[in-house]
Amino acid sequence: MPDPQNLPWAAGPAEILLHGLALLRKDSDTNRRLAMISIDNSVELMIKTYLGLPKRVSGLSITRREYSEFSESFPGLLDALERHAPERLTGIDLGTIEWYHRLRNQLYHQGNGLTVERDKIEIYAELANVLYMNLFGTRLVERVSEQPDLLGPFIEGWVKLEQGLAALSSRERARMALHSPQPKSVQQAMTLLRATNLFTDEDIAAINGYRKIRNDVLHSSADHRSLITQEIVNRLHAFVARIPPEMLGGAKPFTEAQ
Repeated sequence: MPDPQNLPWAAGPAEILLHGLALLRKDSDTNRRLAMISIDNSVELMIKTYLGLPKRVSGLSITRREYSEFSESFPGLLDALERHAPERLTGIDLGTIEWYHRLRNQLYHQGNGLTVERDKIEIYAELANVLYMNLFGTRLVERVSEQPDLLGPFIEGWVKLEQGLAALSSRERARMALHSPQPKSVQQAMTLLRATNLFTDEDIAAINGYRKIRNDVLHSSADHRSLITQEIVNRLHAFVARIPPEMLGGAKPFTEAQ
């Protein structure tokens, strides 16, 4: 957990997320339901907390009236985060988070007899862990699961790749004095980087492969345990290692679904 003396506002969301992860490690139908609810609660609280921080801390200009209005609903919070702090959404798919929130509501309001697959909770936990890092600048846990798992390393690699693609596309636009708009998605960035010959057709195919795995996992169309292999994670991280380190942080993230 972050030092409360350094980030006192982050301690509450951290405590709830850690509680959800602890429940998940003691696997049972009941614990999975409770873990899902706790993780979702932590996501909601961390967004509320960040958007409610003093301007001196966050740099955001949000009136009390505006905060009161958007904090009344989870979709309102997501819209406000996207509107006021898009640079904090690298590696985050807000549509996926909203989908998991709806699943959480089903468990909360119709919980008797309902179960949720462990892999769905692990994916939501990974997203929550990334969001915590984005909002508060400190990693909460290195691994969501105590068991050997490749989901975390894959998501971490994808986040770095997304950062690199955004930064590289910005650099290439400036270098070539291009007047086209800044790419809003990974696909648009790939098109630009291929046109400037920074990437080859093979590079584009590799990125598309990682992107498909990422989307399949986040949208729960495939089990990440069977989809993500150590070889895939190694290749992804090797690809990221080709990107200059200064390109892997600080770039404005993409604003459209990946």
